[in-house]
Amino acid sequence: MSEFIFNRLFFYISVGLFILLTAFHLPAFSQTKIYHTRKITGETPDIDGIINDDAWNIVKWDSGFVQREPYDGKEPSQETYFKILYDDNNLYVAIRARDTEPEKIERRLTRRDDFEGDWVAIGIDSYADKLTAFNFAVSAAGVKADLIVTNEQNMDFTWNPVWYVKVSSDDKGWYSEMRIPFTQLRFAKEQSHTWGLQVMRMLFRKQEFSAWQHIPVKSSRWVSLFGELDGIDGIKPKKEVELIPYAMGNMEQYEKQPENPFATGRDFGYSLGLDGKIAVTNDLTLNLTVNPDFGQVEADPSEVNLTAFETFFEEKRPFFIEGNNIFDFQITDGDGPLGTDNLFYSRRIGRRPQGYPETDNDEYADQPEFSSILGAFKLSGKTRKGLSVGIMESLVQEEFAEIDNNGVRRKEPVEPLTNFFNTRLEQDFDKGNRTLGGMFTATNRRINNPGLEFLPESAYTGGLDFKNYWKEKNYYFSAKAVFSQLSGSREAMYYQQTSPRRYYQRPDAGHLKLDTNRTTLTGTGGTLSGGKIGGGHWNYGGLVTWRSPGLELNDMGYMREADVIQQIAYAGYKIWEPFGIFRSFNLNSAQWAGWDFEGNSLYLGGNINTHLQFKNYWSFGTGINRNGWELSKTDLRGGPSLLLPGNTSVWSFVQTDERKKLIFQINGNADFGDHNYSRMYNAGLEITYRPLDALSFSIEPSYGNNRWDMQYVTTDEYKGEDRYIVSTIQTESFSADIRVDLGITPDISLQYWGQPFLFSGQYSEFKRITESTADSYNDRFHSFTQDEISYDSHDRVYNVDENRDGTIDYSFQNPDFDVFEFRSNFVARWEYIPGSTIYLVWSQGRDGFQENGDFNIPDGMNSLFSIKPHNIFLIKIS
Repeated sequence: MSEFIFNRLFFYISVGLFILLTAFHLPAFSQTKIYHTRKITGETPDIDGIINDDAWNIVKWDSGFVQREPYDGKEPSQETYFKILYDDNNLYVAIRARDTEPEKIERRLTRRDDFEGDWVAIGIDSYADKLTAFNFAVSAAGVKADLIVTNEQNMDFTWNPVWYVKVSSDDKGWYSEMRIPFTQLRFAKEQSHTWGLQVMRMLFRKQEFSAWQHIPVKSSRWVSLFGELDGIDGIKPKKEVELIPYAMGNMEQYEKQPENPFATGRDFGYSLGLDGKIAVTNDLTLNLTVNPDFGQVEADPSEVNLTAFETFFEEKRPFFIEGNNIFDFQITDGDGPLGTDNLFYSRRIGRRPQGYPETDNDEYADQPEFSSILGAFKLSGKTRKGLSVGIMESLVQEEFAEIDNNGVRRKEPVEPLTNFFNTRLEQDFDKGNRTLGGMFTATNRRINNPGLEFLPESAYTGGLDFKNYWKEKNYYFSAKAVFSQLSGSREAMYYQQTSPRRYYQRPDAGHLKLDTNRTTLTGTGGTLSGGKIGGGHWNYGGLVTWRSPGLELNDMGYMREADVIQQIAYAGYKIWEPFGIFRSFNLNSAQWAGWDFEGNSLYLGGNINTHLQFKNYWSFGTGINRNGWELSKTDLRGGPSLLLPGNTSVWSFVQTDERKKLIFQINGNADFGDHNYSRMYNAGLEITYRPLDALSFSIEPSYGNNRWDMQYVTTDEYKGEDRYIVSTIQTESFSADIRVDLGITPDISLQYWGQPFLFSGQYSEFKRITESTADSYNDRFHSFTQDEISYDSHDRVYNVDENRDGTIDYSFQNPDFDVFEFRSNFVARWEYIPGSTIYLVWSQGRDGFQENGDFNIPDGMNSLFSIKPHNIFLIKIS
């Protein structure tokens, strides 16, 4: 408890210092620029990249760009000019990027939204809320990129509007010509408009970023400091309507199993569906999908998870990715263990069925890979009064496994009919200096089979969030609070109470009680944070976040762990202008501590790290973390808390000049546990080669060799007492991400991704926990002697004779294992007209498993590629 009090005092002192420092005076910013546009009365420009149409003569070129990087506030090395026109339906933009060395213009032909090579962009705050900007960019190779900026600086690259652009070049530089339909912008129904405006340019060879309206690097603001676009009169908001039907055919090819009637070696299928986007009002857009299919989505990378927690995977399905920022309710900012906790985790929708049918030895089951989404819609947007709205509704059909018993078949449900509902509201005040919002989610299941009663019938979560900025938005305070309520059968609530997120059954958890009659579960959580995020070289802040024991978000959200209180304090110093041999320099440090709701100290640690770039454009980073002992609530899988030794870890990376055709990055980390408890070494190499502007190759091999001495194996019973068995585990792993990207035109691309993955785990030096929190590390366990444990190689079983009387007291399986996996995707993509695409996809998977724990890369690769692959071929036309 003394550490608990100390850390609380540390946090309060940090907050006090932060409040005092906010009184510092901050300098004003540059004067707001204004661009005056005019309406086209005659022929509109032909979008061909050649700016020679008569219409462009009615306005003047504007310039006056200022560097932001690397020399903030200096004149750029090359001049940039732009013009803007409009008619009743479109905004027209011409940008002239002068270059005194046109042969050095970098034209990299990539897929949409990859900002590589030289590029220019325009940002438009048509809401005029000084928070939101629609951005349209194009590279010198003609590749589009587009994104929405919300809340000043949050960038959402998932937005893919329909717009038109062409580029050209000559001996004086390169040029872009854009036509942006007003259907892709949101603005008020008024006679005259004044919108926020920013025009930007990246000169790739010098990594020089310049902008028309200068905004200093030290500022935490962006959209609110845009210049102004004036002169747009008499236009009306356009209600966009996009209906995109699709048709898909696929074939699966895999190894035939003669005895399994479901594994015939080849399957065929097809599907039809509809995606739509309808502007319901000037501000709100309805996105819908009927019978969606996401066959062109890249597979998740392979992994072996030896923890008690679920792995977090990123969303990759287009319907859920686009505009997902409005549905985000991250409880704790940052990238730590609690940083992924969110009220909404879209991968719950259409997930792998959670039930498994019971089968006899002579039965075979055909289990669905995913739950089918019957339909989904989301209504989202932002009103001119600053109210952001997000409403999502999804319906997932009931799924069945088909079971064959010598030709007689039956069906068993493995996933109930489920409705997912999510609504998010957020209101801006005082030009975005204050925001107040909330989210509510509801998951309702129709459970009519006893085999699915382990799932809650209903799960509701909600949250409120408030954020306040001051001093030119360089300081902030944020508060978030969330709650959850689950209802269901006693079986479902027992499952929730004993899940790894809480383990109510832990014998040493005095503040928790396992109730087998419970039919509801409720909990709360939240975060208080504040800090300095701009206005100078120093940034700092801190937070306190908590999850009560009963909080549960995983029906529609994601939560790693409950029953935790965490405190973090951090500070960083940044130099963004070149000096000496450096182009930029960052130095950061942080301190953290955690407790449970009984007041037990769970962990304490800190780190310091630095990232820097040299003037030759090489980059380097390194850091050191120090963790004190950890009181783990989960390592014994429902047993008592286990006191683990502290550890020190170091990491570093070095990367060559990212502008070059050939790029190397080497990274590595090492971890050293106290009392020789663990030793972990991991190294990786990334090589990227671009022999042509349209072609790039990359390979990223990595190797890990890790040992730790307290890996959970099993729980057995002896004389009415639980025996928690742990061991030393030696793991080795190898993987290699391989990517090939070929851009044929800005609208036609070929992409390949493949990953072989090998992992082995070998267990030795088995132990049983004796006193899990003893002061001395060696007193926490008893290592079995040769007289106490023996191995039956025939049955692959370890037998334990604690009394050494020749009687086997309990046994457990040999846990050694090897995993071999290969995942790959090949996608040919052609956007034949803006908004309409043809996909050709080939996906391949290979999966193997052995029980020996012997790691050998050549043997492992031979074993992997001797496995017959599972191929999926599909064509999708939208």
